[in-house]
Amino acid sequence: MTVTKGHKGNRHNPGMALDVAMFDGHAVNTSAVARRAASLTARRSVKGAWQAAWLINAIRCMDLTTLAGDDTPARVARLCAKARQPLAPDLLTALGLAEMPLTVGAVCVYPTLVADAVRALAGSGVPVASVATGFPAGLMPLPLRLAEIRYAVEQGAAEIDIVITRAHVLSRDWVALYDEVAAMREACGPAHLKAILATGDLASLRNVHAASMVAMQAGADFIKTSTGKEGVNATLPVGLVMTRAIRDYHTATGHIVGFKPAGGMKTARDALAWQILMREELGRDWLSPELFRLGASSMLGDIERQLSHHATGRYSAAHRHAIA
Repeated sequence: MTVTKGHKGNRHNPGMALDVAMFDGHAVNTSAVARRAASLTARRSVKGAWQAAWLINAIRCMDLTTLAGDDTPARVARLCAKARQPLAPDLLTALGLAEMPLTVGAVCVYPTLVADAVRALAGSGVPVASVATGFPAGLMPLPLRLAEIRYAVEQGAAEIDIVITRAHVLSRDWVALYDEVAAMREACGPAHLKAILATGDLASLRNVHAASMVAMQAGADFIKTSTGKEGVNATLPVGLVMTRAIRDYHTATGHIVGFKPAGGMKTARDALAWQILMREELGRDWLSPELFRLGASSMLGDIERQLSHHATGRYSAAHRHAIA
């Protein structure tokens, strides 16, 4: 599978008319999905310099995120400083990467903090993403959710992480879900739309597949597993179903859609596992920040510790790798 347009900022999924035949009646063998997901990391091992390279790539694809009720402009500014320089200069030198421009994929904040993040990231090339549409539950009237999208874009957000109405999926009201996401796509204007499916709330892998297809048909540029607030967040079986949906959608339409797992990912091992999934299911083109994001922040600290161990042979203390 070859990506012909992957540069950040110039690729949108144009979507298509709702076509229920692309997913209705699509069976998902849960036990087979579980076996395939388990085999991904069991069959492929990444060690030494290769592991270090994959971990560096994980940093490039990371959405550094703060979505706490006590977020402040000062906290966002510290997070943005980390986004600009995710690894300490001495560690980059030890890894032989002192001249490599390394930043994260994006910084994700609430809409009211977008302007602060934009100012802190000016000139860095790191885009600002914002959750919207009544994150995390999404249970607000649609006009208010659309207004929140427009506000975040006006403040400078280049990416919008929306949440779908889970009830539309659970009741299999695909027209309502399609119309909702399509309206959100229009409200985003030039910004990229990342559709959060909240897969832990969707009850079945069959529903995950159907919701993925509807979101892509409605114009989502990325599909994303979770808000990070559900009881169950990103899992490899769910990721497998969503990446297969991306592959099928691309085969049917030629349109390219990115993927973002989020929630519950904390370790460097998790970063490797998700990249292996992308490499195996979608190919190398999807191992770039244009088409793959990791919605995790605490993971960065463990990645730094693993890279420090690779460079020095010693594990550093966790407090040396603060996120912000």
